[in-house]
Amino acid sequence: MSNTLSTEGKTIRIALAGNPNAGKTTIFNELTGGRAHVGNWPGVTVEKKEGRFKYKNYEFLVTDLPGIYSLTAYSIDERIARNYVAKEKLDVVVSVTDSTNLERNLYLLVSFLEFGVNSVLDLNMADILEEKKVRVDTKKMEELLGVPVVMTSATKKAGLEELKETIINSKDREIQPLRIDYSKEIEETIEKIAESLSGINSPYPTRFLSIKLLEGDIEIIKEVKELGYGGSVEVATHEASKLETRFGYDIETEIIERRYGFIESIVRQCVRRVPTIEEKVTASDRIDGIVTNKWLGIPIFAFLLWATFQLTFTVGGFFADFIDTFFGWIAESSAIWLASAGAPGWLSSLVGDGIISGVGAVFVFLPNILILFIFLSFLEDVGYMSRAAFIMDKAMHAIGLPGKSFIPMILGFGCNVPAIMSARTISSEKDRLLTILINPFISCSARLPVYVMFTGIFFKSNQGVVVFSLYMLGIIVAVFSAKLFKSTIPRLKGPVSPLVMELPPYRIPTLKGVLIHAWERGKEFLKKAGTIIFAGVILIWLLASFPMSAEYASETTLIGYIGKFFAPLFKPAGFPFWQAAVALLFGIIAKEIVVGTFGTLFGGEGALSVSLLKYFTPLSAYSFMVMSLLYIPCVAAIGVIYRETSSWKWTTFITAYSLVIGWLLATVVYRLGSLFI
Repeated sequence: MSNTLSTEGKTIRIALAGNPNAGKTTIFNELTGGRAHVGNWPGVTVEKKEGRFKYKNYEFLVTDLPGIYSLTAYSIDERIARNYVAKEKLDVVVSVTDSTNLERNLYLLVSFLEFGVNSVLDLNMADILEEKKVRVDTKKMEELLGVPVVMTSATKKAGLEELKETIINSKDREIQPLRIDYSKEIEETIEKIAESLSGINSPYPTRFLSIKLLEGDIEIIKEVKELGYGGSVEVATHEASKLETRFGYDIETEIIERRYGFIESIVRQCVRRVPTIEEKVTASDRIDGIVTNKWLGIPIFAFLLWATFQLTFTVGGFFADFIDTFFGWIAESSAIWLASAGAPGWLSSLVGDGIISGVGAVFVFLPNILILFIFLSFLEDVGYMSRAAFIMDKAMHAIGLPGKSFIPMILGFGCNVPAIMSARTISSEKDRLLTILINPFISCSARLPVYVMFTGIFFKSNQGVVVFSLYMLGIIVAVFSAKLFKSTIPRLKGPVSPLVMELPPYRIPTLKGVLIHAWERGKEFLKKAGTIIFAGVILIWLLASFPMSAEYASETTLIGYIGKFFAPLFKPAGFPFWQAAVALLFGIIAKEIVVGTFGTLFGGEGALSVSLLKYFTPLSAYSFMVMSLLYIPCVAAIGVIYRETSSWKWTTFITAYSLVIGWLLATVVYRLGSLFI
């Protein structure tokens, strides 16, 4: 009561917004008692209604906005509403919603939340919901959307007192704009546009502006140009064209469908109804009834991953043999040609032992990587990957992880760097930090060459099963680490944030779209092979060649001395020879260099297989793969962890922790395995 008295005479400026026929005008009339001033909005003939009423020592100034469906200025009404909300200093916008049609009506609220507007959700027509035996969990909806939710029935004058109280309690709320994850490709484009808008003086948040430019909003484009940021418009137009070429359909449609997917997730979790015979079930609902089933969902997800790895090795191995033969021919031909040209021995060694053997050992696994990306791209484009995150939500909550963490974990199968960056979409700071810290344990495509090399030599009959076990181990370690961090680190303690994510419509992806997605990811592998890995194998060759008096790649070379220094550390894990130590050491630069190192030190694929059979057993080979999976993240991942956390403390912590966990589990695997073999 003291707080109310201290603010006596305070005016609260609110606006009522909603779809046509949502009951907004009825709410307006009940609040203002029909005492409204009617005029026109400036410059147009659209009617403008304003009214006042008093409640608990507050005076409310209420504006009834035109009925609109979104904040994209396709119509005069939408342009009026958006400009008014952007430029007037409103305390609260009440989003009046037809609660019998939430999927359509919540779209406007989501637009306001992306804008960063202080909103209250009014679920109107609550009496009709009751007649239809529909139950809305308003507390859950508040939690998921982050806004107060009130149920009203304007025609029966029910819930209006609660609405007034909620407006008063909400007027000073701190607001963070809603961030919907529009997919990796679109998010990268939004970020690129936002960077070009740096410093713009606009009433709209930069992200909101970027999305509207990407959607091709004519009014926003005009305003941005007037503010001197025509270059940003060109960036958005160019990037939108690239995305449309990649996806094969309109980018604005994709963004809209992602929003509706987000809304569908909200409704799915908050609305319970008694189904009637007349209600039709769509094909999408039937599929979701199976793949998101609480008993079948996780086994289906595990089966799809297992099948993906099986196909990756079955099909990829066929092509890998041809690439291996090709690089063997290149190495032999180059040696003959260089010898005939009178080239010095060191040059022949550099080209044959260093570049061709090192880079070639990595290139052999390109087919496996491309095929893995093709299958993952197909699952993503068909709409399944979002469901995978959805079905894992309860399991994640049960172990103290936020459901949203599973999205970066899935992305981590491709590369940990963009996966760590995708944690930006998690609103809770502690959950975002936790997700970043555990993501390096998810097995990325850079580790795949290591798995393919060892399983192809030691586990030929069950490659898919062995690699599947490593991927599952990475997820288990990530989950265990999250539980450990959350229970022991004060900054990470607290309630788990809920999962809200879009469920995009099921689509039959085009072959072109899947291949483009897979190739773009594969291109990153080739780029890395042509730069980082190339430089790495040359460095390894140099260290393996000096001093000149020593035999190439022997323990008396520089690389041998380095390896022998670290090798004793790995004796408990079953691979105490210096070549393994060197491979892991250089693997910190890029995980593929683990394979490149062995290729440089032992020779091409044929010699490599013979050498690895000499040094490893199946058990120690599996132990080595466990170490490769879990130990220190690559340099790029370490860099992005620092960039996203802005803290060397957290970066150093997870680097040291992963090294200890990798060594510890590799040792446990080897020691326990030794008891049974």
